[in-house]
Amino acid sequence: MSKKLLSIVVPVYNEQEVINETFKRLSGVFKNYFMGVEYIFINDGSKDNTYFKLKEIANANTCVRVINFARNFGHQIAITAGMDYAQGDAVVIIDADLQDPPEVILQMVEQWNQGYEVVYGKRLQREGETFFKKLTAKMFYRFLDSMTDVKLPVDVGDFRLIDRKVCDAMKCLPERSRYVRGLVSWVGFKQTSVEYRREKRFAGETKYPLKKMLKLAGDGIFSFSYKPLKLATFAGMLVSVISFIYLIVVLVQKLVKNNVASGWASSMAVSLLFNGVMLIVIGIMGEYVGRIYEEVKARPLYVVGELMGFEDETERKNDIK
Repeated sequence: MSKKLLSIVVPVYNEQEVINETFKRLSGVFKNYFMGVEYIFINDGSKDNTYFKLKEIANANTCVRVINFARNFGHQIAITAGMDYAQGDAVVIIDADLQDPPEVILQMVEQWNQGYEVVYGKRLQREGETFFKKLTAKMFYRFLDSMTDVKLPVDVGDFRLIDRKVCDAMKCLPERSRYVRGLVSWVGFKQTSVEYRREKRFAGETKYPLKKMLKLAGDGIFSFSYKPLKLATFAGMLVSVISFIYLIVVLVQKLVKNNVASGWASSMAVSLLFNGVMLIVIGIMGEYVGRIYEEVKARPLYVVGELMGFEDETERKNDIK
């Protein structure tokens, strides 16, 4: 019986300060391991020296593969590319910043050997992060879970192990606005968690500032829920009812008491409220229409400029997925 293979997928963007340590920690965990291990680094259009450091690592280690994107396509797309190229019986997704300890992967493999097909890391603590980020992340995960019909685990990121059959099922999901952790929950299979303490970033700066976090939150909400449209409809109906009641009150005062003062304050208040709700509704509809537009264009998720460490890399250069 051939030895099983474990694929470690690591999306990378401007991580020159940490990438050598990342590989050192990962390879140290799996030194003399009973499974074969391949390391797949996806260079997501880094602008620093990350590419050259990855090239050095790949040239010195036959177990390392590098997917070099033609430009920056985003973290979730980089994860997708890693899963597309992974050959392992199981695939582990982990970021390069070492906030998710590589040693936890061994616990995930244990759960996988017990029959679980998805093993995700659940954060008990988040070291080195601001109170604002911790609070907003906690609120977002619970809000997203309440908005979707698919059960999404809370306090969980992309750090996880998935079985080969799960990886193959993920390849059949072609949508462009990807929220990988949500897609993994959507495909189902037998899932469990491993609890751990998230550490401080080893070096460098976070690659998920507020703007990118908001985009990821939007992808999660609009890709897995129609409730925003339902809430927009409810808000429109509520405003219409309130406006109708207010109109009746004004007519009664005019006909019965004839003491309605002429002025613009009340009219402006109602108008601003109504227009505000309308703009919110239009904005929500625009989000869904924009995503439909992206899907209809059917452009590839990513463009690969160069492959390193793959056996058939010559034939697969300039690959498009």
